[in-house]
Amino acid sequence: MTEPADKSPPELSLAQLIPNMLTIAAICAGLSAIRAGVHGDYRFAVQLILVACVLDGLDGRIARLLNSDSKMGAELDSLADFLNFGVAPPLIIYYWALQDTRGIGWLAVLVYAVCCVLRLARFNVSANAAPEADQGAPNAFFSGVPSPAGALLVLMPMSVSFAFNSIPMPPDFAICAYMVLVGLAMISRLPIWSFKATRISRQNVKFFLVGFAVVAVAALSFAWVTFVMLGLSYIVMIIWCGIAYRASHSGKG
Repeated sequence: MTEPADKSPPELSLAQLIPNMLTIAAICAGLSAIRAGVHGDYRFAVQLILVACVLDGLDGRIARLLNSDSKMGAELDSLADFLNFGVAPPLIIYYWALQDTRGIGWLAVLVYAVCCVLRLARFNVSANAAPEADQGAPNAFFSGVPSPAGALLVLMPMSVSFAFNSIPMPPDFAICAYMVLVGLAMISRLPIWSFKATRISRQNVKFFLVGFAVVAVAALSFAWVTFVMLGLSYIVMIIWCGIAYRASHSGKG
């Protein structure tokens, strides 16, 4: 019996390696964020997590554009997500405010990290179980808060302190409770609006571009305030999705 021929190409172009290179760069950003948190450079640590979020949003899309999707790339991306969004953010929060909480802060870190890895495992299982024909069409809603959004939300207390120096730091217990709440939101069944599935009519494209320009200028001029406003807007969107989902299902009942 002859062995099956290996259908994988013997060589890959540098362009096909760009997605995995971006994922590796995101891992380096996440690890560097932890290092910055250990040394007390919290602003730089949060900025590195933001860089990791941008790279995470780019690698998959570039892989699809270059037709260089692979199982290794998918596994590497999942491992990077756990490091960048499940490990680095709660550790940075812990170094920032929770080291004197006598174990309660560390418990909150563990709960958040476990929730994130469960979220990623559930996503991987559902993605592998979906028919290949359905994978190209993004769903209108996520089930639970995505891990990159969870990372940005859990860093909100730090961002508020950077944006508004006059606001006192919240109590340690409140930070711990908020971290656990964000973790539970990731493994919940809350329907979360997916930006990937959003379609904009040609008539409204000009308004969208103007709005994007306003947000971009605000981010460059008032970075932390803009980040806080975007985070609050996302929280409002989560609440709105939950209310709309309950209303639609109660109407059916």
